[in-house]
Amino acid sequence: MQKIKKIPGSFRDPDGYVFSHEESIYRCITHNYQDNYEHFIASGLYKALTSENLLIKHIEIDKTENFPKDAFKVIKPYLIPFISYPYEWCFSQLKQAALTTLKIQKTSMRFKMSLKDCSAYNIQFLHNRAVLIDTLSFEKYDEFRPWPAYRQFCQHFLAPLALMSYKDVRLNQLLRIFIDGIPLDMASALLPKSTYLNLPLFLHIHLHARFQKKLSSRKSPSFLKANRLGLLGMLEQLESLIKNLKFKTANNNWHNYYQDNSYSNAAFTHKKEIVSEFLDIINPKTIWDLGANKGIFSSLAAKKGSLVIAFDNEPGLIEKFYLNCQKTGSSNILPLVLDLSNPSPDIGWENKERTSLFNRGPAHTIMALALIHHLTISNNVSLKRIAAFFANNCTWAIIEFIPKDDPQAIKLLTSRKDIFSSYTRKNFEKTFSTLFKIHSQTKIKESKRTVYLIEKIK
Repeated sequence: MQKIKKIPGSFRDPDGYVFSHEESIYRCITHNYQDNYEHFIASGLYKALTSENLLIKHIEIDKTENFPKDAFKVIKPYLIPFISYPYEWCFSQLKQAALTTLKIQKTSMRFKMSLKDCSAYNIQFLHNRAVLIDTLSFEKYDEFRPWPAYRQFCQHFLAPLALMSYKDVRLNQLLRIFIDGIPLDMASALLPKSTYLNLPLFLHIHLHARFQKKLSSRKSPSFLKANRLGLLGMLEQLESLIKNLKFKTANNNWHNYYQDNSYSNAAFTHKKEIVSEFLDIINPKTIWDLGANKGIFSSLAAKKGSLVIAFDNEPGLIEKFYLNCQKTGSSNILPLVLDLSNPSPDIGWENKERTSLFNRGPAHTIMALALIHHLTISNNVSLKRIAAFFANNCTWAIIEFIPKDDPQAIKLLTSRKDIFSSYTRKNFEKTFSTLFKIHSQTKIKESKRTVYLIEKIK
């Protein structure tokens, strides 16, 4: 019988922890949390939150001799197919996560409970909706003390959203450095002076930052009213503030990629036919679409039933793609912001609290359409390294090879010396053949590009 294995990311909570056992994920609830958990269930809050899809469901498990000895309860939560982090979310994803957190807090107060923490890492995306995954985030509401999660909410949600809206959408990457949210004094210093005229931003960031300096960083400012009506008013104010924050479209060269490239209409239609045929052959359960752009091929795969994690390094493209998924109801696509040349690393205590992208894999299939030439020419990554990367992260791959005489490759070479003599179709096939079997290769009509279907050699 396998022993339990504690998940490193949950060690900070004194009320319980997450562990794996026989390839399943469980949460141990210690006796320290017994009173709060019993009230959480008996009050009807659990039922209210799960019925509105604000909290993942769980089942209680009969304890066995193999389960933790310190457990009051062991629960088995619904498994999130892919864990993502706030620094991988677009503006609207972080915004939805913030509004979901506020809605959960307001709902909790109706049942005389409150969120004791507001970590953005407690939110995940399931069927493209933000959902709380930490069942132990609740405690009985105490009207005579400030909301303990207020500081954390401002650092994890409000500060990055304000910076993304008023300064630069890429500033949510600060969350990779500051694991407990962006410090409010830093956010206050970075925001434009005009935000001092915005009363909610002045109160919740600028003035909040000043109070943190005067007090300890762990204390809530004195202007935060502790009574129920005061807290509800503040929650409404935060909700209105966040709803009014807008994404500012950034200019980049790839927003009109499909309108300004070397494909003719016939070529692009043929490319979709090729990819569709390859997907039908392998019928992948999970796909990582690297360089997803506007998500045309991610959507094609999702319509066939695959769970698609769609990555692109342009926040504006992922923003548009995510909003389109919301509009069309695409529930099995998760668009995320990712720079493949500098992907999400292992971070936190002992570099184990938040897992790197590749430790969250592998995927069944990786799609890399119009990507390889960027990795080689723009980032100086050799074909050998690219092949090894694919072998470590998938079983199957659908790869489009774009030669150096293609207009898009020529565009990349205009500003630098061509030092890529080994970047040829022949060498691509030779290099990948050391790790993969090439099942099929089809040249795109009216194009110099070729799409490959390959399988890792076992």
